[in-house]
Amino acid sequence: MNKTIRRASVFCLLMVLALLVRATWVQAYEARALADDEHNRRNTIAQYAQPLGDIIVAGSPVTGSKETDGDDLRYKRTYTQGDLYAAVTGYSSQAYGATQLEGIYSDVLDGTDDRLKNPADMLTGEQTDPGDVLTTIDPDVQKAAYEALGDDRGAAVAMDPESGRILGMVSSPSYDPSDISGTTDGDAWQKLLDDTSKPLVNRALRQPLPPGSTFKLVVASATLENGLYGSVDEPTDSPDPYTLPGTSTVLSNENPSAPCENATLRTALQYSCNNVFAKVAADLGQDRLKAMADAFGFDTEELDVPVRASQSVYPTGMDKAQTALTGIGQFEVTATPMQMAMVSAALANGGELASPHMVSKVTDSDGSTLQEFPDGDTERVVKASTAKQLRSAMVTVVDEGTGSNAKIDGAEVGGKTGTAQNGVDNSNTPYAWFTSYAKDDSTGRQVAVAVVVEDSGAARSEVSGNGLAAPIAQKMMKAALKG
Repeated sequence: MNKTIRRASVFCLLMVLALLVRATWVQAYEARALADDEHNRRNTIAQYAQPLGDIIVAGSPVTGSKETDGDDLRYKRTYTQGDLYAAVTGYSSQAYGATQLEGIYSDVLDGTDDRLKNPADMLTGEQTDPGDVLTTIDPDVQKAAYEALGDDRGAAVAMDPESGRILGMVSSPSYDPSDISGTTDGDAWQKLLDDTSKPLVNRALRQPLPPGSTFKLVVASATLENGLYGSVDEPTDSPDPYTLPGTSTVLSNENPSAPCENATLRTALQYSCNNVFAKVAADLGQDRLKAMADAFGFDTEELDVPVRASQSVYPTGMDKAQTALTGIGQFEVTATPMQMAMVSAALANGGELASPHMVSKVTDSDGSTLQEFPDGDTERVVKASTAKQLRSAMVTVVDEGTGSNAKIDGAEVGGKTGTAQNGVDNSNTPYAWFTSYAKDDSTGRQVAVAVVVEDSGAARSEVSGNGLAAPIAQKMMKAALKG
């Protein structure tokens, strides 16, 4: 064999070996990555090859599946009362993916989760029957929140303080996930994207806003826990008017005639006295306030219920004037409705915060449990004595103060209103907040709620937590106590 042929033969052999190595690498090591690639249509075909499992509310599915006319995507997702439950389910779309519970449990719902497979299925790769996701949602509470919010832009959350079960979660405006579940829903999808009110955003979990005076509950907790004042009925050192430290800015109260000068914490919550809580915040300092806020759940990066909530924030690096403003839930303090419901829930539960969750269990097609979420996994936030005092003060807010629209006959109701500034120099319509708890005197059943109304179309002068948000909370609490 001459030298040229020998070299060509060696080169060809090396090329063949390189191809064999590459093929082995792809089949042995890259197969999973290629199979899981979002652009691999085989995954979508497999996902919709059979009816999907369901998301269950109070024993009944709020989702379904129907056969399509398509050649390869045989079934598509349907929703029962889609607008009502969109903030819980999210959407499962053949074209746009899946969100919220639909996205988190997509493998269970389409039957590809390994936990659903028996050994034979694992060997053959056969797709198994899908499982279901059982939620903690109370349909009566969900409906009460949805109907009470109506056309208002905002959100509402209700939870059981003792167990942590989320009983209701509504974001408004909502949308029907059925409208975007197929492959030919481009117009409906674009309409949702173009809507300036952002119906696809879950405001209950994913829209942190200034909480306004509802944050005064956190400040009052820090005041008692740190011994700045001994009780909610001890007079504070709070001049009225109050000038922010190091500035000439005078902080006013919403009600100029309210008895806010040197008021007790009870009176300050009752009349929502800004001077008291700004002065207390400045006296406590940002470190102690942040520690208290964080104990309630602020600044938590991974609050999963199991849908991940956006981080509620108590800021740092402030001067004393800015710290004073955080005392009234302004400056750079932000909170989701979920977070403010957690504040009321912890106080209602004797100072212990139960881990919030809206899924009770995940099951296979036979109803056997694959995953369970226990109730009552708690962490202590404040002493029981602190929680008791603040519940008493919250009851005063409802019975004699700014939260009168939350009253329920035959129940102990405590709450806190808030009206938060919005925009540069408060140029936009303020946000109306209300957070509360209620306990049935006869059954002992209880609930904690938070509501925010971002925009109701009301005149600026008519925006208040008691006027807009408290009536929504009241309807939710009544529905929850009815059980």
